[in-house]
Amino acid sequence: MTRSKPFTWIAAAIFALIAIIHILRVFTRFQVIIGSHHIPMWVSYVGIVVGALLSWMLCREARGAAPNEP
Repeated sequence: MTRSKPFTWIAAAIFALIAIIHILRVFTRFQVIIGSHHIPMWVSYVGIVVGALLSWMLCREARGAAPNEP
C-alpha cells in the first residue's frame, strides 16, 4: 500500500529549485554581496550538489523506494 506524501514532494521541489537557482548563478556569473562580504562562486557548486542530492533523496522517499524496507 502506497501513501501519498505531499509535504515530501513539496520539500523535494523546493530543494530542486534551490539547485536550479545555483546552476543559474554559475552560468550567469552573478555576484552575491551581503553587506561587505562577497560570496564566492564555490558556494554555488556546493549548493548545486547538496540541493540536487536532497531533492533526489526526498523523491525516493516520497515514492516509497527506501532501501531498508522488507
